[in-house]
Formats: sequence, structure tokens, C-alpha cells
Amino acid sequence: MPTATNHASAAGTITIGGDLTVNRLGFGAMRLTGSGIWGPPKDKAEALRVLRRLPDLGVNFIDTADSYGPHVSEELIAEALHPYPVGLVIATKGGLTRTGPNQWPVNGHPDHLKEALEGSLRRLKLDRIDLYQLHRFDARVPVEETLGFLKDRQAQGYIRHLGVSEVGVPDLEKADRTVTVTSVQNMYNLGERRWEAVLAEAQRRGIAFIPWYPLSAGNLATQQALQQVAGRHQATEYQVALAWLLAHSPVMLPIPGTSSVAHLEENVAAASLRLTEEDLRELSGGGTSGGQS
Repeated sequence: MPTATNHASAAGTITIGGDLTVNRLGFGAMRLTGSGIWGPPKDKAEALRVLRRLPDLGVNFIDTADSYGPHVSEELIAEALHPYPVGLVIATKGGLTRTGPNQWPVNGHPDHLKEALEGSLRRLKLDRIDLYQLHRFDARVPVEETLGFLKDRQAQGYIRHLGVSEVGVPDLEKADRTVTVTSVQNMYNLGERRWEAVLAEAQRRGIAFIPWYPLSAGNLATQQALQQVAGRHQATEYQVALAWLLAHSPVMLPIPGTSSVAHLEENVAAASLRLTEEDLRELSGGGTSGGQS
């Protein structure tokens, strides 16, 4: 079972962009909002307690976005933690608009990104975003135009490092022609590994791979493997799924999210869970790999 030392530092560290070193188990702030990632949380006091518990648990990387709420997640982070602890890295994203619960239209136009970036800086009470990630490439806007705008804002000092989300290897190569990419944020978990080629490319480049949706049943074989390994370690299936991500690649930076302090502490305990070679073989036999690259 996970050790009694419940601290994100047990997962080791990763350095983003050459100058931002964080513990390799972060926090995703999307679930702090209301149903459908829309509006305020049902229990604002508990959401604030979750955020204020992060520094004690060694979690010094928070992932959020202007679209979460919209705006709600960023506002809660600032309310709970500003002035921010030394070493805390807040990554936010732009490139989506919100038209209602669970609705996420893509908008990569510079005009929209200007509004999104300025809003994030204001809500987070920051002069510069440490890691600003593009949610999606917008098929209606040339990627050079979208990334060119972000590169200009980076040169002006509003962004320290840039990342991209839901991209394949060709997208990374295309982005390279305009900006220096320091992180990739794709859907990835034990049961859904279609971005394995992107993970391999991120590891080759030494850039952070930030998996969202870290637990998916995937298929029956995956589910059974999770249950068996969890039973051996007296851990939860979710803890095993997080431990597998951490063991799978040194550039992996999981960002499990929750609106509960108890669940947060349970997630962070996964940083101390050490899977055996037998565990890893059993778990790795169940996922779906290949697909887009």
C-alpha cells in the first residue's frame, strides 16, 4: 500500500522549459467548477480547502484554463492561494469558448486568445503565465497565425513557456516551426494509449507530457488488471492507475483533479506507490495503443 508519507515529492521531479522544476504529481483544477464544468462549485468552501491543501502535500503544479467555469477555476485559485507560495507553477490554457455546460467550441483566432490571455493574467493576479497551453489547433485559423500571436506575447513577457494540447507528432513538428513547445497535454491513461507515439516523442525531446483523464476502465482486461494489482498493494484502482502513469515515462506529469480534500490526499498517496515489474507487465497488457501520431 502507499506509504504513510503523503507528499507529491515521492513521485520525483520534472523540469519544464529548463527552469521550472515541479513535483511530478500535479493537480488539475477543472473539477472545482460546477456540473458540466459550468458555473461555481456546489461547495465553494471545500474547493478552497482543496486548493489550500496543495502546498502541504507538495503539489506545486496546478493545471487550469480560462474555459473552466468559464473563469471560475482561475478565480478560485487566486482566492485560495494568492500571494502564491514560492515554487508554485500555474499552467493555464486558451483556445476554447463556452456556450453552455459541456460545450467547448474551438477558437484559435488571435483576437480570442488576446482576450483569454489577458483575462487569465487578471484573474490569476499574475504578470506572467509560467506555462500557457493552446487547447486545440483551430482548423479555421492557420496554426502559424495562432502560435505566432502566442510567440509575440511570450516575447513581450506575458508568457514564460508554451505548450500544446491534443496533438499528434505531425502537429508538434508543425508547431516547432513557430514556437518552442515545452509541454504536451493529451488524453492518456492505462486503458487509452492512442497517443503513445506522442509520449515517445515528448520523452525524446525531454518535454513534459501532461495526461488528462488519468483513469479509464478501457476494457475488461485493463479493469481486471487494475483490480488485481490494487488488491496486492491494498491501494485503490485510481492510485494504481496514477502510479502506472508515473512509472511508464519519466516525462509524465499526471494532474488528477478532485473537489474533495479526502480524495486529493488519496490521489497524492499514489506518488509513494511503487509498482513491481510483475505489476507493470500485468497492467501494460490491457491498454489500447497505436492510433494517431
